Amino acid sequence: MDMTTTKHIADELSVKPALEINGLYKNFETFSALRNIHLSVRPGEMLCFLGPSGCGKTTLLRIIAGLETQSEGQILQNGRDISWLPADKRDYGIVFQSYALFPNLTIAENVAYGLVNSKMRKPQIQQRVAELLKLVGLPTSGAKYPSQLSGGQQQRVALARALATNPGLLLLDEPLSALDALERIRLRTEIRRLQKQVGITTIMVTHDQEEALSMADRIVVMNHGVIEQVGTPLDIYERPASPFVADFVGKVNVLKGHALGGNRFRVGDIELQCDTCTENFASGQMVNLYLRPEDRVAERLDHDTPYRLNALITKVEFLGGLCIAEVTSEALHGQNLGLHFTLNQLHDLNIREGNRIDIALRAHRIRVFAPKSATAEVAA
Repeated sequence: MDMTTTKHIADELSVKPALEINGLYKNFETFSALRNIHLSVRPGEMLCFLGPSGCGKTTLLRIIAGLETQSEGQILQNGRDISWLPADKRDYGIVFQSYALFPNLTIAENVAYGLVNSKMRKPQIQQRVAELLKLVGLPTSGAKYPSQLSGGQQQRVALARALATNPGLLLLDEPLSALDALERIRLRTEIRRLQKQVGITTIMVTHDQEEALSMADRIVVMNHGVIEQVGTPLDIYERPASPFVADFVGKVNVLKGHALGGNRFRVGDIELQCDTCTENFASGQMVNLYLRPEDRVAERLDHDTPYRLNALITKVEFLGGLCIAEVTSEALHGQNLGLHFTLNQLHDLNIREGNRIDIALRAHRIRVFAPKSATAEVAA
């Protein structure tokens, strides 16, 4: 490890967390919504809580905001214990999915709402509102009312209002889910730009993996009230820590096979060496091998290319610049693969239903997990 890397790690360890969650639980009468949550949020980062409906991500955000009370556990913001403080005593701004703007107030009055009880004078408040409206791209909209703005513009106003008091933490509760697809893409770019420009520590809840992958510095993947994995978008996608993460984030193929020992696995007639495997599987143990649709080679193959097989194209789904081809191969004993091809590859490789194609699997990209119901099974 070189001196630069060592210094970088030391610097990271020396940075005081903006938010710490220790041993947090949330129990309702009939079920446990959160179980033993431990999390550290770095200053200035964009952190996304990602998971399906009912996984606990919104409950966790509301507990951080003081809108829900945990059953047990500690929350520290910049070293200050806020575990049991009411919402109005905590240092954050929040943006809800439904905008929550006051329809009877102008845009300027909505943005200024959190400042009216402060010690700021009226000219200062007006200046602050003007700065924020310019920041979110609505410098001339102060005199309008929410009903006169589009959904995306209203969400920008909600963001400006959340930033008005210069909070130490910004909380975003699925802020883009009520918008159409094009507006979501535009606004997620804007939110990320603003977050970086302002430098505010931000936590966003989303069930949309594309939003999380494109916006977050780190992603917290949640399922059934627990954290499955925390990591950068690339870590989460390339190195999922569990079958749930591999299935939930991105598309993936699951091939059934068995272990041969020494990080070697057999799928059908193919023997794969997967040196990225971090778990020791007994020889003969049944396993599932997870392979992303892009983790294949289909060009410049020769007879010495490892893990090569010939496959029949059974279906092609055209998605514009990308297509998904479903293929099956005798070498895999009838197990299907969904593979990504670009539009150019669609033409160059003649990807058509009924055609055959030679491909090679990228074994170094495969993740291996034991099947939930067959962790102790041994192949016959």
